[in-house]
Amino acid sequence: MSLTSLMFIIFVLTAVIGYYCIPKRYQWLWLLFFSYIYYLSTGARTVYYLLITTASTYLVGYFMSRIQKDKDDRAARRVNRRLLVLALLLNFGMLAYLKYTNFLIANLNDLLHAQLNFKDLLLPLGISFYTFQSMGYLLDVYWKKCEAETTPLRLALFVSFFPQILQGPIGRFSRLGKQLFTSHTVDWEQMERSFLLILYGFFKKMILADTVAPIVDHIFGNPTQFSGVFMIIGVLGYSAQLYGDFSGGMDVVQGISGLFGITLDDNFKRPFFAISITDFWHRWHITLGTWMKDYVFYPISLSKWMSRFSKYLKTHLSKKLGRTIPICIANILVFLIVGVWHGAAWKYIIYGLYNGVIIGISGLLTNCYRDWKKALHIQDKSHGWHIFQILRTFLLVNISWFFDRADTVKDALFMMKNTILNFHISVLWDGSLLMDNTILHIQYRYIIVIAACLVVFIISLLQEKKITFAQSIYTWKPAVRFVLYLVILFVIPLLGQTPMAEGGFIYAQF
Repeated sequence: MSLTSLMFIIFVLTAVIGYYCIPKRYQWLWLLFFSYIYYLSTGARTVYYLLITTASTYLVGYFMSRIQKDKDDRAARRVNRRLLVLALLLNFGMLAYLKYTNFLIANLNDLLHAQLNFKDLLLPLGISFYTFQSMGYLLDVYWKKCEAETTPLRLALFVSFFPQILQGPIGRFSRLGKQLFTSHTVDWEQMERSFLLILYGFFKKMILADTVAPIVDHIFGNPTQFSGVFMIIGVLGYSAQLYGDFSGGMDVVQGISGLFGITLDDNFKRPFFAISITDFWHRWHITLGTWMKDYVFYPISLSKWMSRFSKYLKTHLSKKLGRTIPICIANILVFLIVGVWHGAAWKYIIYGLYNGVIIGISGLLTNCYRDWKKALHIQDKSHGWHIFQILRTFLLVNISWFFDRADTVKDALFMMKNTILNFHISVLWDGSLLMDNTILHIQYRYIIVIAACLVVFIISLLQEKKITFAQSIYTWKPAVRFVLYLVILFVIPLLGQTPMAEGGFIYAQF
């Protein structure tokens, strides 16, 4: 069931109505029931992987907490470390097998000129998200950041909560668990806020992302047919598509959770206002970034071998390099993992390394940047410098989208080269694109996309200035708000596009 389908809307309405009608002590069981109904609707075959992750996470977490109480600290930590490693190997190994086996086979065939057969593997819906969420929970239990859940069905709900299982956000047990298991009563103000957030998510998804998608698909699917100006249109269109698709999906997910009285972690914070690549990743897919920071970056950068490497650099090079190079290495490793997480293809690996290398180089050149700004009399707080930083970051981000969206690394490099060397103004408004042997007049799509981008930009700009557009709406009279919601409900299906892919969202494939 796509989040934008009528079937899913009926599913959610049924779940919400029943949630508030049944006795409060059974509300969390009701959520668990509907979560598994939703997951089973995607195919019964994949539910076994969800059950394996849930069972292994519960058992390891439970035994780690028991062992910690029954043994002395050193012995308990040794046993718990082995249990943790076993769970990590099982779950990340299962994820790697399902997601990367055919990628490995393809590369072995190319390298060895072999003809190994590909595996018939079905990637379970949301496996990357619930695997990362479950393993984060186990690491928190191991590090004593949270108590292990003693009720298996409660943990099963944490792993499978249906609004977020499709594309996140990646939740933390310390924040999400208590909300899932606490009883809730109807809060009409929160209901209305959640409904408005869902409408805004549908707007970004169906009117922005899905309207620009055919143009983006055609340009990236036929890179040799277009000049550089169309390459720019393609990558800017993909930037709008990806943001509208992913952040719109997050709005829908957070809005649905809000209908149950549950607040999920924010996953977006106006990323295209970022002033650096580091700042961009603090605003884009926030829960993945914080997961990587807490469970990968800190363990690597604070490890004993990295500490020894840092001391060696301080002794033989300089104190500054001894501090910054280990951090740069940790960042590159983190973003290598981020790239691999995005998909089984070399283009995603390069996409991750691209971001990691830029962040690493920025760390090394911090003093140089300061000296350049001083020499050029640039003030950090000046509006001109702030706008320059935003535009520079936006440019660097869009370069990375070539690798994220192009079919291959070769296509990405060709399109980047063509953008510069074959840049001439082609027919835009008076012409048309040939798509699937049908003439698609692009004027209408351009108008819709530009208008949607302006709406999203204005709302984001107001939010960046601490002005909440939704907050002002709640001050209007109920009748006026009701008319507004009806207009939005009418406009979205009238101007929007229906998602064609199963799941309907780009990040559902990850």
